Amino acid sequence: GWCPLSPTGAQTTQLLVEPPWRPAVLWDRVTLTCQGSGTLGATTWYKDGRRWGQQGRDCLSVTESGSYMCERPGTGLSPPVMVSDDDLVLQVPARALLEGDTVTLRCRC
Repeated sequence: GWCPLSPTGAQTTQLLVEPPWRPAVLWDRVTLTCQGSGTLGATTWYKDGRRWGQQGRDCLSVTESGSYMCERPGTGLSPPVMVSDDDLVLQVPARALLEGDTVTLRCRC
């Protein structure tokens, strides 16, 4: 699959979501990209708290619902990203939101 470019040198490991909405839903064809410092291709993936397949790849296309994390040498473990298979979800942009920000919500079914 196609991987969006991820800047190296980040101080913490982050899991980028494409399309950029949370909660992510399976029927959106979700791609997760692990961003952090260290050697490209040295990513370890976790699903529901357990080490999971696809080791070494910096991005993956999600085919199962669950909680995903990735780990990069030097910057450690990312915060978890939930991928849902719900039929109806209320989504917010997958970015940091601050008090006073204008936010677009999506009700998806």
